Amino acid sequence: MTVPELSRPWRPPGKGSDRVFLAVLGIILATYALFILLLVGADVAYVGWKAQGDATRPFVGAFLAAFRSEEIRNAMVLTMISCTITAILSVFVAVPAGYLLSRYRFPGNRAVDALLDIPIVLPPLVVGLSLLILFQFLPRGAREAFVYERPAVVLAQFAVACAFAVRIMRAAFDQTDQRCAQVAQTLGCSRRQAFMMVELPEAWPGVLTAVTIAWARALGEFGPLLIFAGATRNKTEVLSTTVFLELSVGDLSAAVTVSLIMVAAAVAVVIAARTWGSRTFNL
Repeated sequence: MTVPELSRPWRPPGKGSDRVFLAVLGIILATYALFILLLVGADVAYVGWKAQGDATRPFVGAFLAAFRSEEIRNAMVLTMISCTITAILSVFVAVPAGYLLSRYRFPGNRAVDALLDIPIVLPPLVVGLSLLILFQFLPRGAREAFVYERPAVVLAQFAVACAFAVRIMRAAFDQTDQRCAQVAQTLGCSRRQAFMMVELPEAWPGVLTAVTIAWARALGEFGPLLIFAGATRNKTEVLSTTVFLELSVGDLSAAVTVSLIMVAAAVAVVIAARTWGSRTFNL
């Protein structure tokens, strides 16, 4: 049996044109990776440069100072809690939404599919403004419970993060084999049982990816938070709005330090999720 070309181990291309083609692709990839590395490296270099000549605040001291700040500690706690809640809620919605969009063609399927992309393509400030306007039509009690309160942080993050999670779960279900679920149904399983015991476990790596992306997207959300939840110290302040507040008072060093904390948190979550998925599912 002939082994498909894509399954063979990679070997250096023999033709000169192939080498040039792969070299061009490699240069493009390396350039973009280097660009991202330079962005992070510039932040690290700036914090280190600002720490020079200050014996009481060496390089690590800049981060310790951030952790000693009560406002930043509260922002970190709220960020971790809100991002986790947002990721859970996003996947809770994304799994059934992605499954229906992948498996069924119902009236208005394309319209719904396009509608779910609106939070992705809209400017973040517009999403926050739309949330604010929406709650103007709700009872006063709902406005007082959400607008510029901590629940608004989760809702603002969810409005955008969930759309990304839905896209990921639809792609995950598109890549699963429907025949396994059909066989399970012929053996006596209901549609719900086939979904829970066959299709969902097969799409589980996609669930992990959706959780990761939703959490990371919520971490970096800013526009909707600023408009709908505000940036009140020790109340609705999260790390992304902390950067804005520190910049507004002219403390660039603190803003860069908080930015690096966000980068470290996002990288840690992505690496942990991918490592867990690889060990569990042999990805």
